[in-house]
Amino acid sequence: MKTLLAATLVSLVALAPVAQGQAPASAAKPTTAVATFAGGCFWCMEPPYDKLPGVLSTTSGYMGGAKRNPTYEEVSGGATGHTEVVQVLYDPSKVSYEKLLDVFWVNIDPTVKDRQFCDAGSQYRTAIFVH
Repeated sequence: MKTLLAATLVSLVALAPVAQGQAPASAAKPTTAVATFAGGCFWCMEPPYDKLPGVLSTTSGYMGGAKRNPTYEEVSGGATGHTEVVQVLYDPSKVSYEKLLDVFWVNIDPTVKDRQFCDAGSQYRTAIFVH
């Protein structure tokens, strides 16, 4: 009986902010978020994001593909199935995801397949990845 009473009391205390119309502390907005974009050559996609206030860092890498830990030479050869991407770590209180999308669309040509400007091949296809 004491265990049931204790469990009920703990539940009521935990749900009190929700009952008052407040979000629990664990639902607070994150101070950082991650976005990942494929827009051709990853080195070409980093600078436009690096210039944005609120972007904390950018990291070039690969997504997709079947081979574990491919080298740059393997991916740029086009046979691994990977896509060159840039991962953006940002502060959503300073820059919105919508602004990151605006930068993406300005820096790609969405009318061509598996190519961005002078870079051609499936490793340069465009994509927006969701986390």
